[in-house]
Amino acid sequence: MTRTDQDDTGTDRRLVLLVGLVVVCAGIAAVISIGDISTHGLPSFAELSTAAKLTFLVVVGATVSVQIRIRSTAHGISWTEVAFLTGLATAPTPWVILCTGLGVAIARVIVRLAPLKLTFGVAKDMLLASAAGLVLMQFGASGPTDRPLTELILPLAAAYLAVVVLDELLVLPVVALASRVSVRSLFSGHLDLRLASGIAHFLVILAILLILQVDINLLLIVPPLVLSLHLAYSSRLRSRAERHAWQQLARATDALNDVDLGQVLRTAVHSAAELFAADEVEVVRHDGGRTIRGDSATITSDGTGGEPLPGSGTTITTPLQGHDGIEIGLLRLWFPGPVQFSERERYTLRTFASALCTAIRNASAYAELTRVADEHAHAASHDVLTGLANRRHLLERGTEQLNLRHADGVAAVLLIDLNHFKEVNDTLGHPSGDRVLIEVAERLSAAAGPEDLVARLGGDEFAVLIAGLPAPAVATHRAEKLLAVLHEPIELDGMRISVEASGGIAVAPNTGGMSELLRRADVAMYQAKRSGQRLANYVPSRDTADLGRLTLSGELSRAVAEREFTVEFQPIVDLGTGVVVAAEALARWQHPTHGTIDPLRFLDAVERSGLLPAFAAAVLDQSIVAARDWHAAGFDLPVAVNVSPRSLLDASFPEVVLARLHAHDLPPERLVLELTENLTLSQLEIVDRVLGQLRDAGVRLALDDFGTGYSSLSVLSRIPVHELKIDRTFVMAMETSAEAVAVIRSTVDLGRSLDLQVIAEGVESEPQRLALWELGCTAGQGHLFARPMPATRMLAALRRGADGRPGALAPPLHDEGAVIRLSPGRRTGIRQTDRLPHLPA
Repeated sequence: MTRTDQDDTGTDRRLVLLVGLVVVCAGIAAVISIGDISTHGLPSFAELSTAAKLTFLVVVGATVSVQIRIRSTAHGISWTEVAFLTGLATAPTPWVILCTGLGVAIARVIVRLAPLKLTFGVAKDMLLASAAGLVLMQFGASGPTDRPLTELILPLAAAYLAVVVLDELLVLPVVALASRVSVRSLFSGHLDLRLASGIAHFLVILAILLILQVDINLLLIVPPLVLSLHLAYSSRLRSRAERHAWQQLARATDALNDVDLGQVLRTAVHSAAELFAADEVEVVRHDGGRTIRGDSATITSDGTGGEPLPGSGTTITTPLQGHDGIEIGLLRLWFPGPVQFSERERYTLRTFASALCTAIRNASAYAELTRVADEHAHAASHDVLTGLANRRHLLERGTEQLNLRHADGVAAVLLIDLNHFKEVNDTLGHPSGDRVLIEVAERLSAAAGPEDLVARLGGDEFAVLIAGLPAPAVATHRAEKLLAVLHEPIELDGMRISVEASGGIAVAPNTGGMSELLRRADVAMYQAKRSGQRLANYVPSRDTADLGRLTLSGELSRAVAEREFTVEFQPIVDLGTGVVVAAEALARWQHPTHGTIDPLRFLDAVERSGLLPAFAAAVLDQSIVAARDWHAAGFDLPVAVNVSPRSLLDASFPEVVLARLHAHDLPPERLVLELTENLTLSQLEIVDRVLGQLRDAGVRLALDDFGTGYSSLSVLSRIPVHELKIDRTFVMAMETSAEAVAVIRSTVDLGRSLDLQVIAEGVESEPQRLALWELGCTAGQGHLFARPMPATRMLAALRRGADGRPGALAPPLHDEGAVIRLSPGRRTGIRQTDRLPHLPA
C-alpha cells in the first residue's frame, strides 16, 4: 500500500467517525422528539396537516440548492434552514425536528445522493433544527404563538446565528476530510456571498412568518419566493465562479511562459491541479516518454514511465495538440470520486491544454536552439581531434586571465612542440599520428591544474595557460612537471613510441597582452630547440623578433581589412599671417596590441608585402573625405598626401586617384601629392608618364624633403612639381649652422625663379618662423602651429581660430597696415650673409 493509499484510508476513517458522531446525536434528538410527541396521544388531523406542510416546505428548501464542486466532491448550499426555522415559529419543536429529517431524506433520495452523504445530510439538518429549537425555547418563542413579529426578531436572529455557526462547525470538517482541502480555504471561499446569502435567508424567514400571521394557508406561496431568491443567488454565484475560473486560467497560462521545459511541466502540474481542483495531475510527453506527476503543491514523480494513476476514481484525459493537430503528449486529471465537467470546465481544459502544448513547443525549440548554439560555440573554440581548446579559446581565456592578474596571481604560457612528429605520420600514417596527438592531449590535461587551460594550436603544437602562480619563478617548475608526463613512451599497436618535446615558458608581460605572451613563449620554445634543451625560459636579451617580422607574418593584411590604418593632419600655415593654407596627411597604424605605430616602422614592410595599393587607397580616401568636409565647413584647404615611389611605377595609379576625387566630388587642384627624391631614376619614363597624367588632370605635385638627396636638381628638372618642401633637419639647424641657412636661402631662391611655392617643415619656434619669413619662405608646418591631429579636431581648431580669426592658428608677424622693411636678401634674392638674420643672440 502506497503512502497516498494510507493517507486516503486514514482520511476515510476519520470521515466515517465524524459522520457517525453526527448521526448518533441526531438519533438522540429524534428519539427525544418521538417520546415527547407520544406523551400527547395520537396526533390530530390538524397536526398531521401542519406536519405535511412542514415536510413539503423542507423538501422544497433542501431540493433547491446551489452545487459547488470541491475536487471530486459536489456540495450543495440549500434553503433547509429557512424551512425548519419557519416551522419552529409555527409548530412544536419535536414535530419540526422529525419533519426536517423526513423532508431532507425525501429530497436527498430524489437527487440520488450516496448513502453516506444522505445520512450525514439528514442527521446534520435534524441537529440544526434541534439547536434552533433549543434557542427559541430559551426565549419562550418556540411553537405556535400570537406574539407580534417584532417580538420574534431577536429570538429568531439568535436561533439563526446558532444554526449558521453549528452548520459551519459540522460541514467544514466533513468537506475538508472528503476533499482533502484545508478548513481555512473552505471557510474563506465565497465568504462574502455566504454572508449575503445568510442575511437574505433570514429576511425570507421574517417574510414567511409575516405571511403566516396573515393566513397559514398562504404558506404555499413561499416556494415560488424561495425559488426566485435561489435563482438570483445561484446566478450570482455562477457568475463569480466563472469570472474566478477565467482569471485562474489567465494566470495559469501566463505562468507557462518560460523557456525552461522542466519549469513549464512543473508549472503545468501545479496550475492544472489548482485550476481544475484535481487531486493529481499527470503530463505525459510522447517525445522521450517523460512523465511528470503531482498536485497543486508538490511534484511526486518526474521521469520516464512511473506508476500509473489509480484505477479507481475518475481520470479525465485531454491531448496536448496545437492548431496543426499534431499531438505531442497528454494531460491527465485524476479525482478519487465521480466527476462530471461542465461545458465551461471542458472549454477551460481544452484552452489550458492548447496553451501547454504551445509552451512545451516553445521551450523545446529554445532548448534545441541553445543546444545547437552551444555545440557551435564549442566547435568554434575547441580542437576537433583532441577536444582541447583551440587558439581562439586560448587567446580569449588568456586575455581574461591577464585582466585579472592582480587578483589571481601571475599567469604564464607553456608552448610545446613535438620533435620528429612528422616521422610518425610518414612511417605509421596519419591515423597513428592522430592517436599520438590524442594521447599527448590526455596526458597534458591530466597533469594540468584545475585552473589551467590546455590547448592545441595546430599540428603538433600545444600550449598550456598556467594561471594563479604565486610568483614568476614557479612557472618553470610547473612547466617541467607538464613536460615530464610526455617522457613515458606511448603504446601504439604493440609498439612503444617515445615522444620528445621542446617547450618554451613565458610569464605574462606588462604590456602587449595575450598575443605578446604567446609570441614570447614561441621565442623561448625555438631557443629550446636550437639549444637541444627540453625547456627554455623567455629571455628578453635573446629575443631577436622585431616589429618588421611581426607585420610580415600576417599583421598587415589584418590591419588593412579591419581599417586599423588611420590618417592625421598637420596644418600648413602662412608664415606671415598665421592663416592655415593647406594640410599634410600623415598615416598612422592603430595597432590593437602595440598602440599607435609610427609610419617609419611599417612603411617599408607595407611596400614589400604587396598591400601597398590597398594601403595607399585607404590613406587617399580618408584624406579626400577630410578635405571635402573642410570645404563644406567653409575652409577650402588643399590636402597633401605622401606617395610611395612604387605607386608611381603603377600605370593605373592616376586612374585610382582621379576615381577617388570624382567619387567624393573634390576638385583635383585641392589634392597635392608629395614625392620623395629617391625615385627610381632608371624608370623615370614610367614615372614621367604617371605624373604627367596627374598634372594634366589638375592634381598638384610637391617634392618632399628637398635638399637631402644628391639628385635633387636632376629630379626637379624632370618632374613638373608645383611645390618644394624644405626638410626639417635644415630648419632645426638654422640657429647653429650657416650651411643650413644657405640651403634654405638657395631653395627659396630656386622656388621663386621657377614660380614654385616653398614650404618649410619642422617649424617649432617663433624665431624660426620669423627667420624663414625674412628669407622669403611663405609657408611652414610644425609643432609651433599644431601637432598632427584627426580631421574632426582640425576642423574644430579652424573654427576656433586664433585671436578671434577663424582659420588662423597663430597671430600675424606684423600688424595690419604696418610698414615692413625687408632685408636686402629678401628684396633681391641675392645672398648677403650666410648667418641667420635677425635671430636673437
